[in-house]
Amino acid sequence: MKTKSFLFLLGFVLCSIAATAQVQFDAKVSKKRLGINERLRIDFEMNQDGDNFRPPSFDGFRVVGGPNQSISNSWINGKRSFSKTYSYFLAPQTRGKITIAQATIEIEGETYKTLPVEVEVTAAVDVPKDGNNADYVASENVHLVAEVSKANPYLNEAITVTYKLYVSHDVSITSQWREIDTPKYADFWSQNIDNQNNFKVYEGKYNGQDYRYVVLRTTVLYPQKTGELEIEPLTLDIPIDVQGNRRDIFGRRVMERVNKTISAGKRTINVKPLPLEGKPDGFNGAVGDFTFDVNTNKTQLNANESLQLDVKVSGKGNLKLFTLPTVKLPNTLEVYEPEHSESVNTTIGGMSGSITDSYTVVPQFKGTYPVNPITFSFFDPKTEKYRTITSKEFTIEVENGPISSATANTNSNDAKKQVVLSKDNFKYIKLDANLEPIAQESFFKSPLFWSLLGGPFLLIPLFILAGKKRKERLNDVEGNKLRRANKLAKKYLSEAKRNIQNPTAFYESLERALHNYLKAKLNIETSEMEKGLISKMLLERNVEAPTVESFISLLKSCEFARYASSSTASVQQDYSKAVEVISNIDKQIQ
Repeated sequence: MKTKSFLFLLGFVLCSIAATAQVQFDAKVSKKRLGINERLRIDFEMNQDGDNFRPPSFDGFRVVGGPNQSISNSWINGKRSFSKTYSYFLAPQTRGKITIAQATIEIEGETYKTLPVEVEVTAAVDVPKDGNNADYVASENVHLVAEVSKANPYLNEAITVTYKLYVSHDVSITSQWREIDTPKYADFWSQNIDNQNNFKVYEGKYNGQDYRYVVLRTTVLYPQKTGELEIEPLTLDIPIDVQGNRRDIFGRRVMERVNKTISAGKRTINVKPLPLEGKPDGFNGAVGDFTFDVNTNKTQLNANESLQLDVKVSGKGNLKLFTLPTVKLPNTLEVYEPEHSESVNTTIGGMSGSITDSYTVVPQFKGTYPVNPITFSFFDPKTEKYRTITSKEFTIEVENGPISSATANTNSNDAKKQVVLSKDNFKYIKLDANLEPIAQESFFKSPLFWSLLGGPFLLIPLFILAGKKRKERLNDVEGNKLRRANKLAKKYLSEAKRNIQNPTAFYESLERALHNYLKAKLNIETSEMEKGLISKMLLERNVEAPTVESFISLLKSCEFARYASSSTASVQQDYSKAVEVISNIDKQIQ
């Protein structure tokens, strides 16, 4: 009996020792429920020292502090107590229930894992107004503001969004911030004007208080849709130095660094449609204040010489978002595809400069050719009225060259004039010819005779073969459609191809080519070119869905290229894709 009692006691002691030596590795959070504007602290604690600690990925959170490591090693009543902790500070990125995955550690060759921890993230909560809390002080003294120049512009009227960072005199920012979320401006034509390399500190007011501020970025926007449009917020992660509760040996408060996520917030603008009253027939979407001119480098020349005719619009407005009016000249003047050039500068006030279409004109016949006046219409948002400018009429004088049949017929109908004879009329007739006889060879049955006689018969098989080839080509409906489509694609993309070494100019030319193609095929204006409407109209015209998706993808690439650089390889790839897409649309559209 005593033996059994001894064995029982011994087992109990051994179990107690084993329980005392058991490894513990736990994850503990500061709270199980928090607002999206609060911070979460998580501690990974172990009662034995280990190696190769691996934290979880913290999906749904952003790490704003840590890892901080602390070790506690003490002896109490002859018993050793050991604790090692890895601490992280997390900022939630989304609302809902989020599970923090397992962390791992290796202790004496064994791998131990924590249990997953679930926390609930709610909407933003009121932060306690505690002047001793560093987070509260930082949030109350640093503000990111998006200032919009005009909240209710017209369609295609320039507005400016200026992002300002206000910092009070009670805190300071000594380290570089980073962008977490950059707005994409999906419903706008946009151009960023960055100031990251040349920040200037200004003194200003925020809510009536003295603040310092810097202008982070200025973005020029041209709305492409009407109605209420949202401007996405700019979000920054900023390290802020605030005065902490600790003091140095001289009694001064020690600065404490706090990482804060600050957002400018969404802004909504109400875009007004252009008025229908007084809208000219030739209006093509130009909005701003412009001048218009048509001129040539010369008006007198000979046949088969060339002249340059320039159609130019200058001023301030959406210069890159509309097409110039076309020139119509007589058929006897050979006119080549215009060369488009731009001298446009985008500043805080919007686009300014000029755009020009240069036509090369080559007259074929002698005569006088009038160039009829050309009209250009635009909407002036300052006066809220449409304006139309008409160019001057001028003539092109072709002095020397062949006379066309039309000109000859015109001349034959002129009134008859009396012929006046002069003694010099026969001045160049030679009366003494002094002719000498030459040896005359027989042409009949000569080699030249047989060549001219048999030559046409030898050409008959060639004409028959050429006729068959031409007939086959005319009957090849799909081939003809393909050739016409490829020719059309190259016509619209000729300017983009010339700028293929300059990605910025290439994507501007490509976007303009795509818009011009849609104008020709769908009979829509630039102001109506919203991606959803484009997709709907192409699908209604029996264009296949993959082709429509490729076309929309090209438009998105053009928009993305305005605020992100592109490589030459991607430019070449997008050009080839554009040729293929335009060709496919031209074959499929009905």
